[in-house]
Amino acid sequence: MAAFPPVDEQMRILMRGVEFGDERTRQNMERELRERLQRSADTGRPLRVYCGFDPTSTELHLGHTVPMRKLRQFQDLGHQAIFLIGTFTGTIGDPSDKDAARQQQSLEEALEKAQAFVDQAWRILDPERTLVEYNHRWLAKLTFSEVIHMASLFTVQQFLARENFANRYAKGDPIWLHEFFYALMQGYDAVALRTDVQIGGTDQLFNLMAGRKLMEAYGLEPQVILTFPILVGTDGRLRMSKSTGNIIGIDERPGVMFTKVLNLPDAVFRNYAELLTRWSPEEIDAMIGAMERGELNPQDAKRALAWEIVSIFHGDAAADRAAEDARRMHRGTAPSDAPQIRLSGPRPLVDLVAEAGLVKSKSEARRLIRQRGIRLDGQTVEDEHAVVTPSDRSEQVIQVGKRKFLRVLAT
Repeated sequence: MAAFPPVDEQMRILMRGVEFGDERTRQNMERELRERLQRSADTGRPLRVYCGFDPTSTELHLGHTVPMRKLRQFQDLGHQAIFLIGTFTGTIGDPSDKDAARQQQSLEEALEKAQAFVDQAWRILDPERTLVEYNHRWLAKLTFSEVIHMASLFTVQQFLARENFANRYAKGDPIWLHEFFYALMQGYDAVALRTDVQIGGTDQLFNLMAGRKLMEAYGLEPQVILTFPILVGTDGRLRMSKSTGNIIGIDERPGVMFTKVLNLPDAVFRNYAELLTRWSPEEIDAMIGAMERGELNPQDAKRALAWEIVSIFHGDAAADRAAEDARRMHRGTAPSDAPQIRLSGPRPLVDLVAEAGLVKSKSEARRLIRQRGIRLDGQTVEDEHAVVTPSDRSEQVIQVGKRKFLRVLAT
């Protein structure tokens, strides 16, 4: 019989960060989870816990890691973690967070992206204790009569009450019939997997509740659902999403990740600290209190946040290097991983930055010079015909904008 930590200890870990937006739902889910954990302790059977991800791109970002880290917590407590790739639901497109229909993709496209998701998932999950599933294996086999049966359990009014659908309906924007089926298909995943717990974002609450209803209809005990706040993107306004270009990818270089966190708006500090760090609630509250009292500079707080996040995904040594590189960049010095070029003689500056990929074209380089956006050894370049001459004594640094550097050395 498997041994699990005390139920109270598990509840303290697993309920941290949970948010439903409704106190009654929270109380019900907390009670049901405690009952499941106690039953698990009594029988020795681990809970089956899953979280699903539609492969809409090949890159997992920090927003994906919020439910994945909760999945890892269940794992570490001895329960069965299921990493579900929505290879079928990904062909429909989840409308939960959209004010327009998603562009559909083929099953082949979804499967191609799925492997990249799995490879990156091992940055958080333990591959030895993770079951990877793909929902096209059962959803593609549903008969039309089975789909009709599931649809008969819901009303159109229930769907139109959802904020995103309600807004689109009020504006007269199209709502496609296939979008209604997404919640049914995601809900059926719980039936197929016979799950005890499902993890998701607060925007997924309707879909997760649909899973509970479908499980009851199929004679199963409805799963417990745990939802978590949405991570805001680097713009500080919209949810982190590849489609809006405001992501921090978990495979991005440590220096890039550090700089992106450092440049976040001050207002999103709590959102990132609570959802992504290993800090305790008391530590987070203390830091925010110190900022509010003027005792802690918000930039210093974000520097600590950037170090913590880079450390989680790349290790302490990489976080130390990224922090030092950020300080070097602030002084106009190239970071340690900046590209290098060796010159044997003078070269036009616009040629160098274009060949190094710091700009898309020589004309863009000239435009940036006119806008005072290129520096050479800390000095703003004002001449579009500037020439870089290699120095035998030291390297020279070309800076394009705030984040792009090129180190020039003599051959």
